[in-house]
Formats: sequence, structure tokens, C-alpha cells
Amino acid sequence: MSHLPLPLAAFLAGIISFLSPCVLPLVPGYVSHISGATIDQLEHQKDVRLLANVMLKSLMFVLGFSVVFITLGAAATGLGQFTHQYKNVLNAVAGIIVILFGLHLTGLVPIKIFYADTRLHGIKGSSSLWGSFLVGFAFAFGWTPCIGPILTVILKFAYDQNTVGKGIMLLAIYSAGLAVPFLLTSLGIERFLKFYSRFSKHLHTVEVVSGVFMIGIGLLIVLNKFTWLSAQLGFLNRFQDYM
Repeated sequence: MSHLPLPLAAFLAGIISFLSPCVLPLVPGYVSHISGATIDQLEHQKDVRLLANVMLKSLMFVLGFSVVFITLGAAATGLGQFTHQYKNVLNAVAGIIVILFGLHLTGLVPIKIFYADTRLHGIKGSSSLWGSFLVGFAFAFGWTPCIGPILTVILKFAYDQNTVGKGIMLLAIYSAGLAVPFLLTSLGIERFLKFYSRFSKHLHTVEVVSGVFMIGIGLLIVLNKFTWLSAQLGFLNRFQDYM
């Protein structure tokens, strides 16, 4: 377990969360909401001041959801240290949960709570940087049911870390995986919309592939065979040095 390329896995999990069907289609709307500009204005933005405003508020949005996810990472690691003597049992339970989440993503075992929409629509973000931070904060809570299966796997990794600092770093990297494509979208809405028009037909495939991968991870957790995965990904072990 200690040799897994966790930083890379966390970053990729953030990107996959961004590509999920309940996040990706709504990204332009979030950028418009926090910037106070219309989608049409964002598509044809030539004003440097508008671009600077969009990017600054996007950064605050990213900071908002990162605070939530990083706090969850710290809490998961703290819980892992507190319940260390029960880790074998809890690992088995966690593995079963991850398998169920994977089955949900494949569509074989739908779990209704993950289709819930708990967005906080009343929070406004266009008037200030603080407002953009609050929208990001709300995003983290509002879409946790949807990105929950993937986020749960990363929190399981954080739970297994031996210091809170490592758990915080792991969720910070996960947040970066969400943040990078979001910021790239803020830089070029027009390019994002072209990308989305081509990629949207593959959203279900991404979910199914992610689900199959999660089922495999869950089985490895239940069977306590994470060392096997470490051996298969040995060439990536150097990423663990950052943890």
C-alpha cells in the first residue's frame, strides 16, 4: 500500500470527477455564474480585464471546493489513526462499499442517492471574490452525492495514511485534478464547448470504465492484495516520494 502511486491516482480521480455527467455539462454555467458574464461574452472574450476577472474568480471557486475536500482528507486520515486496531475489518467494509459504488457506475446496481441534486442554488458568486469562494464551497457539498463513488476511493487512501499531512496532500492533489480542467475551461469556453460536443457521447463509457476499475480496486481492498497492484505499477512508484 505504501508504494502505490497515490498522487497520480488522486490527480486522475479528480479529472474523472470533472468528466462525470453531473459536473461536465454544467461547468460553463458555473464559470458564467461566478464571473457575472454571459456564455456568449465568455465565448468571444477579448477584453483582458474580463479574462482576468474570470480567472481570479475561478481560482476562488477552486479554493472553495478544495477547502472542503482537503478537510475531508484530514478527517479521513485522523479517523484511520483513531481506529487503527480495527483497520482489517474496516478495510473489508470499505472494499465492499467501493465495489457497490463501482457497480453503481456501471449501471448494474443503481444507488438512488448518487442521482440526487443537492446544489445550493441560492448562493451568488458574481458580485465578489468571496461569493465565488462560497459557490465553490457549495459545489463541493452539492455534488458530493454524484462524485461520491470516486471521492470515496481517494478518501479510503487518505484513511490509510500514517500522517494527517499525507491525507491533506492526497486530497489537495485530487482537488487539483478537478481544478486544472476547470481553469482551462475558464480560459477558453469556446474550446470547451467544442470539446464537450464531441465528448458528450462518451460520458456513459467513462462511467462504466470507472465503475469496472473501482470494482477491481474494491476486490483488491477486500482481499488485502494492494501490494499486487503496487508491483504492476512499480514504474510509477517514484510519485509516492511526494507523499
